[in-house]
Amino acid sequence: MPLDRAEAASQEVRGDGGPSSGVTGEALHAHCRALYAVCRSITGPGLRATLAYVAERLPLAVREVPSGTPALDWAVPREWTPRSAWIRSLDGETVVDFARHSLHLLQYSKAVDRVVSNEELQRHLHSLPEQPDLIPYRTAYYSDTWGFCLPHRLRESLTDAAYRVRIDADLAPGALSYGECVLPGESADEVLISVHCCHPSLANDNLSGLSLALELARALEGRKRRLTWRFLFIPGTIGSVAWLAANRDGAVGRIRHGLVLSCLGDGGAFHYKASRRGNASIDRIAAHVLRHEGAGNQLLPFIPYGYDERQYCSPGFDLPVGCLMRSPNGTFPEYHTSADDLDFVRPEHLARSYAALERIADVIEGDALLRSTAPYGEPQLGRRGLYAAIGGTGPGETGRGFDQMTLLWVLNLADGRHTLLDMAERAGQPFAAVRAAADAAIAAGLLVPA
Repeated sequence: MPLDRAEAASQEVRGDGGPSSGVTGEALHAHCRALYAVCRSITGPGLRATLAYVAERLPLAVREVPSGTPALDWAVPREWTPRSAWIRSLDGETVVDFARHSLHLLQYSKAVDRVVSNEELQRHLHSLPEQPDLIPYRTAYYSDTWGFCLPHRLRESLTDAAYRVRIDADLAPGALSYGECVLPGESADEVLISVHCCHPSLANDNLSGLSLALELARALEGRKRRLTWRFLFIPGTIGSVAWLAANRDGAVGRIRHGLVLSCLGDGGAFHYKASRRGNASIDRIAAHVLRHEGAGNQLLPFIPYGYDERQYCSPGFDLPVGCLMRSPNGTFPEYHTSADDLDFVRPEHLARSYAALERIADVIEGDALLRSTAPYGEPQLGRRGLYAAIGGTGPGETGRGFDQMTLLWVLNLADGRHTLLDMAERAGQPFAAVRAAADAAIAAGLLVPA
């Protein structure tokens, strides 16, 4: 599909004066392709295989929490290990096969091996009459049942009196797995980036967030960091609950900013769902970045439904964690169906999403309080190489990633009370331009840390 200007620009340069990590949409899409067919769930071998993929590329610590472990108001469930599953006619024709698509099997189905009547089979089938060619994604994590998901057209063709059903799966004591990558910074204060990695064969609502988090961690790993960054690769809900239970007296208290990432590979406008607080620093930062990402982007208020932000923002924790998306969960027809595939998630959309995420990271890392060393009157910029050689032409471009007016705003607001983000909002400029102007003024001896 054709790229708009913002999509195209994001594949080449950052465009706002900030540093680019060089991450391409194709590299992000490659992660999605590598992991798409893996049957992930909230426990089990598919989840571990996904974490192993991440661990090959990041310093990832994989935690194992035994089944039955209390986790706040929950308990870690039994581990699910699916191997094969199918429905066959009595003459041997396979009509549904888990090996063909991992969405075909209801998550957490128990083992079955018998002939069932059509009437009984239909009670265990899940389809979408309004989307008859798609396979839905359905789960039964805490139910003692079994089932299959299939296109509604196929379901309507199942007219035999009986069928043979076989599900080869274990549901037994084991462990819940999650991955944790901690990149220490100069400060113990933390930034939390959380992604769920428990959905099988769903590219946007699973792998897009994982691919962006993986590459952001790799980029930050090679940089000097002001803050400590913690990346969580977890199964949805029970993973964040288990992490919060294990860290409530430790890392939880150090979190200053947080983002949940999901649905970032489609072509919709950006949406940022605010933290429960609604006025946390991360809420301001995300709003600022999306304001400069183009028209149509939306800020959403917090609601206690969605992804793991609702666990981090539960009232006992009330952490400053928002959720960054393009099309929000449940608002696009491909959501939780087999249409959320590798063709739906496009490299150009992933690239633009990554650029926005990296801009947010740049603000988190680069915001600062500064103080002018020449606050009485406007300092003379010409002799410091910070002003145009020909006077009377107005506050134009400087060729350094900022214009003259941005520099004047920075110098005027550098009173030790306004942060660089405050300045960017007051000046109506992207943060990176304000940061570039501040850096130039620091190099000229005009600004110092407050």
